Amino acid sequence: MSLSRYAILVLFTAAATLAAIGLVAPADGALRAAILFGALLATVNTLVSHGLVAWSERRSTHAFFGAVLGGMIGRMALMLGAVVAGVLLLGLPRLPLVTSLLSYFSLFLVMELAVQHRHARRPAETR
Repeated sequence: MSLSRYAILVLFTAAATLAAIGLVAPADGALRAAILFGALLATVNTLVSHGLVAWSERRSTHAFFGAVLGGMIGRMALMLGAVVAGVLLLGLPRLPLVTSLLSYFSLFLVMELAVQHRHARRPAETR
């Protein structure tokens, strides 16, 4: 799946679930900001991850593993920094932020694995 199609799928999923959460979540501004911040972090993370895999797909094995593993370390460091900044600098409530981030991260990880699995099963000439 191309990065643009995957981005549309991820953004639609995030928008739909955030809209549903907005209907049931209390109107507390800090709570909603934490949920949105966690969702935004997970969305950016999955798009960068998919982009790195797509970029490295037709490159050498060394480049592929460098992009995937190096990208994973870099994304983990940036996400940790963003969570710390969200809690300490923005004053976001910890539990809603972490719950949102982990929920969206898990959802997007399942989606990404399903997309990559389907892509890997196709014959090389149809890619």
